[in-house]
Amino acid sequence: MHKSILRFLILAVFLMLSPVLSTVSAQSQAPAPEAKSLESNDDGVPVLVMHLPDWQKVRSSATFTDSVAGLEKAIGKRAALDAVEFVPGTEAVTAPYEAGKVVIIEFPSPHASVEADNKINQVLASTGENTTYRRIGNYNAFVFDVTNPEAAAGLLDQVKYEKQIQWLGKDPFYYNRAERNFVVTTSDIFLSTVFVIVLGMGMSIVAGLGFGITYFYFRNQKRSQMAEFSDAGGMIRLNLDHLTPDISPKHLLKD
Repeated sequence: MHKSILRFLILAVFLMLSPVLSTVSAQSQAPAPEAKSLESNDDGVPVLVMHLPDWQKVRSSATFTDSVAGLEKAIGKRAALDAVEFVPGTEAVTAPYEAGKVVIIEFPSPHASVEADNKINQVLASTGENTTYRRIGNYNAFVFDVTNPEAAAGLLDQVKYEKQIQWLGKDPFYYNRAERNFVVTTSDIFLSTVFVIVLGMGMSIVAGLGFGITYFYFRNQKRSQMAEFSDAGGMIRLNLDHLTPDISPKHLLKD
């Protein structure tokens, strides 16, 4: 009697727990959900993928993820990635190139990007990985397994951080920017005006000195050719001091 009751209770408990066990088993066997970007274009391509160098050529081989595990699954275990913490909103993309494997990690804030940048530089300095790294805006960009350092640096040069912030309402910093623009514009106009005035005065002084020196040179040359000098200034005067030379009669009109 007691054994029958015990068997009945065990069977009831098993029937009650079977749906839960089935759900847990299905979740453990189901593949991980595909990562979705917070920003995508009309075709569903994550914006971060479009910031890869020649992204249209490597689009089919690119991998987008929002976790370190997904990134390590694509490129393998990396010491530099141990310093990266994927806080909510962090996204990453990777694609293979001839110069190496490019990885771009976008953080949701500059503070998180700077903090990760400091840790990554420390790890790379201590491990000496064959990796080219650079922080670009909120992007922390890598080229792993570098085969050509110059080509790897060229790949990172093509990565551009292009984010634009648009306020849904009134821009709270509009008046601050307007005030700053007014100050900058006014100072530029003032400096330009002063520069033009000083330049004009300098050119006038140089021109005056040049004209005066030229005039003095010609007057001095003309004076050196005179036989005598008089302060009469060309006026008719009595030749009492015999300074004026006699007029040659050959230049006079004859009767």
